[in-house]
Amino acid sequence: MKAAFDYIVIGAGSGGMASSRRAAEYGAKVCIIESGRLGGTCVNVGCVPKKVMYNAAALIEDMHNGSGYGISYDNLKVDWNTLKTNRDNYVKRLNGIYDNNLNKSGIEIKRGKASFVDNKTIKVGDETLSAEHILIATGSKPIFPSIPGIEHAISSDGFFELENLPKEAVIAGSGYIAVELAGILNELGSKVHLVVRREHVLTKFDQMIQDILTDYVQERGIDLVKKDQIVGINESSSGETKFTCDLKSGNKLNADTVLFAIGRNPLIEDLGLENTEIKFNKEADGSIIVDEWQNTSVPGVYSLGDVCGRAPLTPVAIAAGRKLSNRLFGGFADHKMDYLDIPSIVFSHPPVGEIGLNEKAAREKFGDENIKIYKSKFTNMFFSPCEHKQPTSMKLVCVGPEEKVVGLHVIGRGVDEMLQGFGVALKMGATKKDFDSCVAIHPTSSEELVTMR
Repeated sequence: MKAAFDYIVIGAGSGGMASSRRAAEYGAKVCIIESGRLGGTCVNVGCVPKKVMYNAAALIEDMHNGSGYGISYDNLKVDWNTLKTNRDNYVKRLNGIYDNNLNKSGIEIKRGKASFVDNKTIKVGDETLSAEHILIATGSKPIFPSIPGIEHAISSDGFFELENLPKEAVIAGSGYIAVELAGILNELGSKVHLVVRREHVLTKFDQMIQDILTDYVQERGIDLVKKDQIVGINESSSGETKFTCDLKSGNKLNADTVLFAIGRNPLIEDLGLENTEIKFNKEADGSIIVDEWQNTSVPGVYSLGDVCGRAPLTPVAIAAGRKLSNRLFGGFADHKMDYLDIPSIVFSHPPVGEIGLNEKAAREKFGDENIKIYKSKFTNMFFSPCEHKQPTSMKLVCVGPEEKVVGLHVIGRGVDEMLQGFGVALKMGATKKDFDSCVAIHPTSSEELVTMR
């Protein structure tokens, strides 16, 4: 006998949780299915524990700058066990909060792996479930290359299982996860080698960001290995390090931790999609194909978040999930996710923020003659008495005679906390004149964005 629901949500990550609870608010009978910890990647092995580690690294960095303010710290060290224990306890509290929230919302939680029997029937363990509406929000998993010795490597997920601070780490990847983890380990005291296949880190970001951060990670002591890649991992015989990484160039790197952060693929294994008419990118990354309304190729089946491969960010999945439930159960027929001008932050050292088009993309879309660029590069006042000075740089990408701001790019101390408000401005279609009309807050870094000439 089938258990019938109004809404079945597969995956209790950020998007699934948000959509299920919003549907329940409208009175829908909801079931959510999860085989792992509640909260998905973000809460358990992503944004949340990463930010705790970033905070620890930033605190260490600030303490080293204390001497410029006449403040000294003796015997500065990191107690990894305390840091890990407190971080993990925080995550466990969040798991409990999510469980309580689902129960308060009257949502039935099914523990186990979901698999489609047909287009509208789900099997979980020995149970068979059906619903008028089904959401697939299973998230993604780390990618590992097929190289000899890959069993010795960990992913960003495995980073949070490390019992000790690595003495020496090799990290492969140039994207935000690789850059963030490299910066964290470096500031906490590890010797870090960051292996990238090109000349820069964050190659999908504006060239200004790429140039500044690529130089700065090296200035901070990270060994940036450019135009190379790991082709093999061997157990070391030296006794001083656990592993030796063979590089395509013929060079070798030693490490006691080897971490790959070269991307993530949609998590669709064992979903039983072959038993349905749900279309997905079989020849590419496996992402489920959806339209602008999150509809799959099967009526009544939807998908969102990382498993769709578009804008794989936690707040995007949350917003898409809520809007979908607004449409399905709340009577808001026009509600759908707007994927334009999404603000995003990289918790690198220093942090990076972006909204909208980078300069290259804007020139390609609108033509060189229609683009006006405003830039500012300076030293944050915080570093004025310090020997060590982080770079700060900002850029506005404007288009047309009205100079509509279509791109905003920032790097420097505190940009992670200033970007949200400017995100609102860009969503409202702000122009350079609108920015200029705002009175600056002095002395701050953010005032540069409203005083550029």
